[in-house]
Formats: sequence, structure tokens, C-alpha cells
Amino acid sequence: MEPAKYKRIVLKLSGESLAGDQGFGINPAVVEDIAKQIKKIRERGVDVAIVVGGGNIWRGLAGSAKGMDRATADYMGMMATVMNALALQDALEKLDVDTRVQTAIEMRQVAEPYIRRKAIIFGAGTGNPYFSTDTTAALRAAEIEADVILMAKKGTDGIYDSDPNKNANAKKFDSLTYIEILNKGLQVMDTTATSLCMDNKIPLLVFNIDDHENIVRAALGEEIGTTVGGNE
Repeated sequence: MEPAKYKRIVLKLSGESLAGDQGFGINPAVVEDIAKQIKKIRERGVDVAIVVGGGNIWRGLAGSAKGMDRATADYMGMMATVMNALALQDALEKLDVDTRVQTAIEMRQVAEPYIRRKAIIFGAGTGNPYFSTDTTAALRAAEIEADVILMAKKGTDGIYDSDPNKNANAKKFDSLTYIEILNKGLQVMDTTATSLCMDNKIPLLVFNIDDHENIVRAALGEEIGTTVGGNE
């Protein structure tokens, strides 16, 4: 069996990736498929931590733009991430994958003790408003000393110089540095997350989640998507 490239990863999933083609809510078939891929990674001996967004249920920025208090809107978004985390935990446990949900906001009924050797799902972001789940992924990756952040994107197979869905001439990058991301103003992660990854030399791989085996390919170290170096 081909060995995995990484020993410990943070898998960053957008909330939209759990919705599938319906675009909102949670699609159980999609969640099950993602869980099966995570199980394959665990069977290769890779420690897996997951940061999941909540955009399929609620976006704090969207609520704020419509006049809602920003902090309140962001806390609602954190609750959405917990719902997604529990859905993913349920799918994993049905596949006999030991899983823990750890939330940044105390919820004793749903959050269990942090066990490093088992699959962990981080919910509720950082527990603070004004911070994205991208920042959570960078923070947790540094905290658990992950080898890489695997950022699964829906609808795009890497990082481009412009939106490939709007510009047919958009150029895809095979590799970048974090400085280049900041200087070019590329909307890969927010600047806080980008700076955290750069400062802690955490590599990033951005790839397309629409291909149902790409999570496994990424964990095994196949050359897919766009890599962002962690050595600058």
C-alpha cells in the first residue's frame, strides 16, 4: 500500500462542500462520501483534524451586511459550524471512525475531550467574532503541529489569478508563496490566516473537492491543485 506523505493534517472544509449541488443545508450523501474519504486517510495512519465552515447554513458577514450586529451574526455562524461538525461526526462514527468534536465555545453536551490520536472536528471557529474558519484552520494547524492544511474548495481546482468562473483566461498557479498571495491580493484565505500560516511555516494545498477521491489524493501527496510553501 502506498504510504501517505503526511503524518498529521488539518482538513479545511467549507460549509458549502457539505451541501453538494443543492447549495444550502446539509446533504447526507455528500457528508457520507467525505467521511468515507477521511476513513481511508485514517487507515493509512494519518492523524486527521477537521475545520468545517458554516456557510451552507449561515454567513455572519451576510447577516452583518443586512444590518445585524456583526458579533451576533458571527456567533450564529459559529453555531452553524457546530451543526456541520455534528453531521460529519455522525457519518464518521457510522463508519467506525473514532471522532471527537471540539468546540471553541463550551458545549459540554456535544464537545468531548481533545484526543490527539483520533479524528478531531473543530467547531465554532475560534470562539470569537471577526475571525473566519480559515483563521481557525491556521491556528489549529499550528497548535497541533500539523504537517499541512488541505483546503478543499468547491468549484475550483486550485488558486487562480482571477475568478475562473468569470474569466475564461484566468491563470492557475501550480505553486505560490504566502508573500505572493498577500502581494497579489489573491482571495485564498483571509490575511490573518495567511499571515499565521506564513509565520508558522505551515504548507497549504488548495484543491477541488468535487472530485470525490481528491481528499485521499491530497493526503497521499499527489500533485493536485495549488501548493503554497511553508518555508518562506
